[in-house]
Amino acid sequence: MSRRPLAFAGHPLDRADPIRSDAARLAELAHGEARLLRLDGLIPRLGEDQRLQWGKLGEANGAEVVFLGLLEGEPMFAAVPTEGDPDPAYTRRETFAALAVLPHDELALYGGARSLLDWHARHRFCPQCGGATVLAKGGWQRDCTSCGAQQFPRTDPVTIMLVEHEGRVLLGRNARFPGRSYSALAGFVEPGETIEEAVAREVFEEAGVRVRDVSYITSQPWPFPSQLMIACHAHADDDALTLDPAEIEDAQWFTREQVVEAFEKGHDSPTFVPPFPLAVAHHMLRWWLEKDDG
Repeated sequence: MSRRPLAFAGHPLDRADPIRSDAARLAELAHGEARLLRLDGLIPRLGEDQRLQWGKLGEANGAEVVFLGLLEGEPMFAAVPTEGDPDPAYTRRETFAALAVLPHDELALYGGARSLLDWHARHRFCPQCGGATVLAKGGWQRDCTSCGAQQFPRTDPVTIMLVEHEGRVLLGRNARFPGRSYSALAGFVEPGETIEEAVAREVFEEAGVRVRDVSYITSQPWPFPSQLMIACHAHADDDALTLDPAEIEDAQWFTREQVVEAFEKGHDSPTFVPPFPLAVAHHMLRWWLEKDDG
């Protein structure tokens, strides 16, 4: 895998699991001068230094507060917004404008906080009985006040894959992508599937291609809302495509030279526009180029 750091990876906080279960210790740490991540809903607020803004815990104004962890021994908190984010990631232009300037460690910190806060905002009622839930374990659990059921923050596994055939790589585009933008095919892992089975199923469903020799490349947390992107590589014995228009608008095989040109020219590339650097697909394509370099 490329040595370039993956966005949202490299979480800088000590997650301090023993503290989460220690109500007395949490209460001691949650004093009014403790640090609180400043957000507009789920949008990060940046200071003049283009880093995340931190206020004081007293600014939470009665909202539920999540213990994010310790940063160099200092407790860090964030307040749960009134509602989660119902919109897909590509519509969050203000958020992505902020993410484009955040340093790597702060991207990871924000990403973890965003996923956790969005989950809390969406789980105020019990899926088992419909009763109200309350925050527990410093924000790493919710308990139902009616039936006692416990709920835990979830992460949804998503396979994202580069399929190779005779020195070319398969990329596709969704109708909502910006013009001429192509990326690796991707899809959620379904119940009862291995990662390898999910890769094979998703590629066949979207592009009609059978794959073999699935291998793991890397993974990336993706906080929109809370996914783990599992990057894989696979081989195809046939390059014939049968697209599912409900899944993707187009898919094509691209040569190494075309991928190199896309990275060099970006939006001016005559063939396609590559995935943006925050996306794991960007790193996967660079890994593929480096792999071919030997």
